[in-house]
Amino acid sequence: MHFEHHSWYSHRVGRDMGLLVIGHSGAKVLVFPTRDGDHREYENLRMHHGLSEKIVRGHLQLFCVDGYARESVYANWIDPVERIRRHIRYEEYVLNEVMPLMAAKNGHECTISHGLSLGAYHAANIAFRHPHLFRKLCAFSGRYDLTLQVECFENLFGGFYNEDVYFHTPSHFLPNLNDPDQLDHLRRMEIDLVIGREDPFRDDNQHVSRTLSEKGVHHGLHWWDGRAHEGYSWRRMAPFYL
Repeated sequence: MHFEHHSWYSHRVGRDMGLLVIGHSGAKVLVFPTRDGDHREYENLRMHHGLSEKIVRGHLQLFCVDGYARESVYANWIDPVERIRRHIRYEEYVLNEVMPLMAAKNGHECTISHGLSLGAYHAANIAFRHPHLFRKLCAFSGRYDLTLQVECFENLFGGFYNEDVYFHTPSHFLPNLNDPDQLDHLRRMEIDLVIGREDPFRDDNQHVSRTLSEKGVHHGLHWWDGRAHEGYSWRRMAPFYL
């Protein structure tokens, strides 16, 4: 199995950012880590083991990015206006630095957005906002409203709300999405949302699912037993949905 490490300084986020490529060809999978994860997390969780046959045969090529949550949405010592600005700069880093590298290395027509936990939020947010760039979304244990307060999970903006927060909250902007081109691209996308029956963001997933259905966007909402919010469950999910 082919492994390739990259690192460069991004002026958009103001630090070095790492990237791990697993595989040599196939559909390009943009992989976002959990809240505290980095570009090595997917490998460390052994997520690629269940995908090894597809990777070795050249069906999938994974591009695992660094997280930035501790310096953006989870940086609660920073003013929420700056938190959402940093989050936006992270998206710009992915769109303008990571994805061009992916395209240069691999000309496959299919790009998949994929993530775990908070990474599932990033995967869904970027795919829903820029659906023309993706053919598939595969999100495990996602939270799609960062303003929700559920169990020990707080509103990540402390009650602050503006247009930027709105346009980066899928469960808020999707109900009002009426652009024909965006909806057309969404309806062409293969979408799988996977969540545990006891996950605290189960209702959030159902809300997004209902909204997609109302927009005529075919998708799968898949239930797993228990909380299913850990590496053991995600390793089992990956071969089914990727």
